[in-house]
Amino acid sequence: MKEPVGTRGLILNEPFLWERGGKGRTGYSLPRPDVDPAPLPEDLAGDGPDFPDLSEVELVRHYTRLSTWNYGVDSGMYPLGSCTMKYNPKTNERQASLPGFTGAHPLVPSELCQGALELIYELEHSLAHVAGLDAASVQPSAGAQGELAGMLIFAAYHRDQGKARSKILIPDTAHGTNPASAALCGFKAVSVATGPDGVLVPEAVEALMDEDTAGIMVTNPNTLGLFETNIQAIADIVHAKDGLVYADGANLNAVMGVVDFGRAGVDVLHINLHKTFSTPHGGGGPGSGPVCVVKRLEPFLPAPRVVKSGDGYALSEDFPKSIGKLHAFYGNFGIMVRAYSYIRTMGNKLKDVSQHAVLNANYIKEKLKDVYHLPFDVPCMHECVFSDKHQEKYKVTTLDVAKRLIDYGFHPPTIYFPLVVHGAIMIEPTESESRENIDQFIATMRQIAKEAQEDPALLQEAPRNPKVRRMDETQAARKPCLRG
Repeated sequence: MKEPVGTRGLILNEPFLWERGGKGRTGYSLPRPDVDPAPLPEDLAGDGPDFPDLSEVELVRHYTRLSTWNYGVDSGMYPLGSCTMKYNPKTNERQASLPGFTGAHPLVPSELCQGALELIYELEHSLAHVAGLDAASVQPSAGAQGELAGMLIFAAYHRDQGKARSKILIPDTAHGTNPASAALCGFKAVSVATGPDGVLVPEAVEALMDEDTAGIMVTNPNTLGLFETNIQAIADIVHAKDGLVYADGANLNAVMGVVDFGRAGVDVLHINLHKTFSTPHGGGGPGSGPVCVVKRLEPFLPAPRVVKSGDGYALSEDFPKSIGKLHAFYGNFGIMVRAYSYIRTMGNKLKDVSQHAVLNANYIKEKLKDVYHLPFDVPCMHECVFSDKHQEKYKVTTLDVAKRLIDYGFHPPTIYFPLVVHGAIMIEPTESESRENIDQFIATMRQIAKEAQEDPALLQEAPRNPKVRRMDETQAARKPCLRG
């Protein structure tokens, strides 16, 4: 293999702020006050708040050093399966930082924010078009809230039909938040077992679908990275009992511009803008999980909604069947600007995104399946799922492989998920990575597989190069260090 990405380098330790500095130091000169000083409250009197006294250079170095410990998509490949950690084009950041958008207060009257309302209106229609559905709301602020919106719409629809239902079918290859979203809406989650080929079989759904079941939540492509090829037949079974079909669209990056979810029989679909539409992802920052629906469910979408009236746009609350408001205002607007910019930039090449993501995942699958166990040796979609079955005889686990990858300078993929594969290693390269980058990742994974045979201790003691070594995970769970 080529020279590894990882290196020991110059890695600086950094103490807590309270362990730095000295009494009386300051990194900022306050302007001369134009009001009289006021005494501190009694509970803060005496020595005052426990703020560290730091000079400017100490403060700058502190945060600069901490920033060098971060790893993100701007640093290198981030192959987290089921997460779609793709590169975020910087032009989208530029559009989101335009003063007209960043300076718009959420309480400003409609006539003073026509541009923002038009963007929301156009984005919703674009997303519905990409999905093959009829209407959308960008109000949900994350994927899990998009799921929640979908389940609230399920519940509202069945109440409107005059019969509330109590159960939801959820495949064992669904995203982990699906059962929680259903439970929050009062539904009981009923697990549907995956078939021998890693996809749902209609007979399994038909055996569980009854008059008390509101519908099914299908992750498509599923968490094995496989397309649910029986989706239309499953939708027909569910619709025959007046149930609804929800598709978890977190993995839309594999099928965007290729699959028409409306024709597939899907009634509700949520989309992660912070995945497929290339807006910032992770770190606890804002996401966005728009929900798209068929025409008959449009009245139940969250309100207020952006409506077009003549040549202008306004927020309307006139939707009596709506599930109501999901967000303090209308949603995470900055994320919407980035997604809208991405769509307008890509145009009809959105389909190419999915095709390249699928190509990259299948390339990895074919190049590694002789050294890592492949539970389902069929063409995959956006991700491929291996296991540690071949490494078990050397007492090497999936965790060991992931830790060793860090030594070589690669962020580990998702491990031990999906739960239906023991020792799962789930890899999603996305369309962002070049063949050269992927080849280096493949060579590294093959080298690690070789090390597992020849010197298992290299993996069992990994990582060796980073600033922080492998922790005692049992002690970390039982006696976490909460200092700070």
